[in-house]
Amino acid sequence: MHIPSNRCIRALLILLTLLAVGCSSLDDEETGPAPLVDFDAERYFKKVWSTSIGDGQGGIYTRLTPAIDNDTVYAASADGSVEALTLSNGKSLWDVELDRQLVGGVGLGEHIIMLGTATGQVLVLDRNNGELLWEADVNGEVLAAPQTNGRAVIVQTYDGQMLALDGKDGSRLWSYRNTVPVLTLRGTSTPVVMRDAVYGAFANGRVICFDIETGAIRWSTRVAVPKGNSEIERIIDIDGPLLVLDNIIYVSSYQGKVAAIERISGRRLWSKDASSYVGLSEGFGNIYVVGEDGSVTAFDKNGDNVRWAQTVLDQRKLSGSAVLGSYVVVGDFEGYLHALSQVDGHMAARTKLDSDGIHADLQVAGDLLIAYGNSGKLAAYRLQEKSKGFFSR
Repeated sequence: MHIPSNRCIRALLILLTLLAVGCSSLDDEETGPAPLVDFDAERYFKKVWSTSIGDGQGGIYTRLTPAIDNDTVYAASADGSVEALTLSNGKSLWDVELDRQLVGGVGLGEHIIMLGTATGQVLVLDRNNGELLWEADVNGEVLAAPQTNGRAVIVQTYDGQMLALDGKDGSRLWSYRNTVPVLTLRGTSTPVVMRDAVYGAFANGRVICFDIETGAIRWSTRVAVPKGNSEIERIIDIDGPLLVLDNIIYVSSYQGKVAAIERISGRRLWSKDASSYVGLSEGFGNIYVVGEDGSVTAFDKNGDNVRWAQTVLDQRKLSGSAVLGSYVVVGDFEGYLHALSQVDGHMAARTKLDSDGIHADLQVAGDLLIAYGNSGKLAAYRLQEKSKGFFSR
């Protein structure tokens, strides 16, 4: 008799989880995603440039996210296309085709870019020309962008590993394995490297601080506690990137909390009920949380109260947010970009990027928004002022 491997069992459980989550939201499925509402537009998205990067997210639920440094954007697609472009005009500086299925990236170092594959490899490329410098097998799918301090490359895998690889050749320096719950969402939070520390968030609702040289745990803080009778109800993944501001880490979990943690000690400063699996953003003294239900909520940075909550995008499967000027911007499953006022959350602008939708977190550099659609459409926008006018689809 054939006995399925642990990997096969885990894949089946993930599939069952997705199906069950869909069934548990039957009321939402009956009404469907909220239709787009008309509004008085006070800004418009002016496209500065656009291009296409391979097959984008490749038709699977990945979040390959572009990285920006100075005047360069680095982007990768699921089919192995990697390209460097000039931020100001989208001009290609170089591009390479890797014969790999990419699912994690793009991570940036001073002289390198880092990517992860579906088959458990970390790829390190020269930032100047895309040349493959080295690769290392970490025996786990790398869904998050690897990070580095120049000496060590930090990798978090889907099966709960946190590893440090030598930045010169990829040899293993240390590793840690976190216990993974029976059921999880398909995603991994991106580790944060700061000075001599690594901060990682895991599927069991914990944030852990590691010593980057030794891998020793400095502190471990629980953000969310599983609740409910079924394994589905008890999912508390932290999949979105951590947001670090000064000495405070902000984090949100699925079916759990949004919380503020003191970076040095790991002490939890405050927490509020929330459910999110994408990245946070900050502006006007607010922490913006994009809920799994399509809501966008502005929490006071001090945790005192909720400033506002916008639900007009209900069930539209929103991307992580980004702050652009006086607005917070999100993408949705139909490929629209929506700009909401940071003051009170009202709708201010809308445009469409990609009919296949937007999974990847949005990025901002100066006054430019960088958005990457699921089919591979990559574009830069500015938010421009316009005369008040009735907006419709």
